[in-house]
Amino acid sequence: MKRAFIGLVAAAAVLSASVAGAQTAREVRGPAPVAPLADQLPAKIIVDPPLAEPLSHGRVVIQYRTDNLRIVPVFGPNAVDVSPRIGHIHVFVDDASWRWLDASGEPLTINGFAPGPHKILIQLVNANHQPLDQAVVAFVIPEEPPPGPQGVEGGSEHNPPT
Repeated sequence: MKRAFIGLVAAAAVLSASVAGAQTAREVRGPAPVAPLADQLPAKIIVDPPLAEPLSHGRVVIQYRTDNLRIVPVFGPNAVDVSPRIGHIHVFVDDASWRWLDASGEPLTINGFAPGPHKILIQLVNANHQPLDQAVVAFVIPEEPPPGPQGVEGGSEHNPPT
């Protein structure tokens, strides 16, 4: 019985030590979405360079994140008053006159680019489509590589026909 009690005391001491060193939910997740914030820091968008491998297939994959704004599919003038701030992104490709919006918060994946230089403007906007921040990603889709050496009946030097 005495051993069981000592084991229980030791387990409680370990548990309280690990809880004391753990981060709070607010430290990890940020402020609760129902509590208004008096002074919000400016919203920012942070955009990574495109992933290299998909470029060779005419596809661009761009990861991004935001600071001081949550990407959610909520729109309209009343949503501007929500705190913490919410919004979405507008995406412009190669200075086209059209754009689209995305409220998923997931990486952008765009297919069908021709070889050559391209740029994408990613604009962070509030729920009423007013710009808050933006970033431009420039990239080059490489020319299609020439086909590898072909042998008889479609084989190659690495995979000869049998």
